[in-house]
Formats: sequence, C-alpha cells, structure tokens
Amino acid sequence: MPKLIVWSPLSEKDLESIIGYLHSNWDDKVVHEFVEITDKLVNQISINPKQFPIIHSRKKARKCVITMHNTLFYRDRKEYIDILRIYDTRQDPKKIRF
Repeated sequence: MPKLIVWSPLSEKDLESIIGYLHSNWDDKVVHEFVEITDKLVNQISINPKQFPIIHSRKKARKCVITMHNTLFYRDRKEYIDILRIYDTRQDPKKIRF
C-alpha cells in the first residue's frame, strides 16, 4: 500500500521556484514534462521508499534524481514519506539544508 506523501514548506517553495523558472525560460511542454516526471517519481517513492540511496545516515535522507539539474531529497517515516527538498544540482551541495 502506498504511503502518504507530505511536502515540507521548503520543498513546496523549491518546486514552485523550479516551475516558475521553467515557465519563464522554457515552453509549457518542458514544464509539463518536469511535473510529469516529478509526479511519477514521487508515486514510485510512495510505493517503494527504499529504492533510492540514503545520502545522510543521521537524518536518514534519501536522494532521487529527477532530472540532471534537479534532485529530490526525502525521508521514509513509519506512516508517511517526508519530501524534504528539491535541489538544483548546479548549486554548491554543501549549501543544502533540510
């Protein structure tokens, strides 16, 4: 049974920012494809949360690559999946905060 997905305020802000950027610089097809890929991966995570690697053992954060420029970080909780961030991979990885 798929787990409930809970988006953190930071992850919601990240997603809005990415979609806004895509709308400003690309056409609607690119925006639609990004949203479709993200939805598909979030659905996969809800069904099988352990399929992606742990990248932060203390916080138990996992990493899922959405596109070559965007990575989704999440945590598998007992009752739900906590989406922590969607991060632009062109930035300094040391700056990411969960």
